[in-house]
Amino acid sequence: MTKHFGNQITPAEFPELNRLVWNRDPRRPIDAVEVFALYERNWHFVDRDQLTRREAMLIDELGEEFGHGFKLM
Repeated sequence: MTKHFGNQITPAEFPELNRLVWNRDPRRPIDAVEVFALYERNWHFVDRDQLTRREAMLIDELGEEFGHGFKLM
């Protein structure tokens, strides 16, 4: 569970994550561990210059929780 975002993440609330879930309903919450896996698998598609402060914080928290010491950013 992330510190500020809980176990379920709604992709529509995060612009870059919203783009990564093009094949599913972005309003449907996804487990945090699955969100981390989406970012990790598709990191080359993430426009880091377009990350909001909130989304950057989400990515940091996901990395701390599920990244086994590795950070995406």
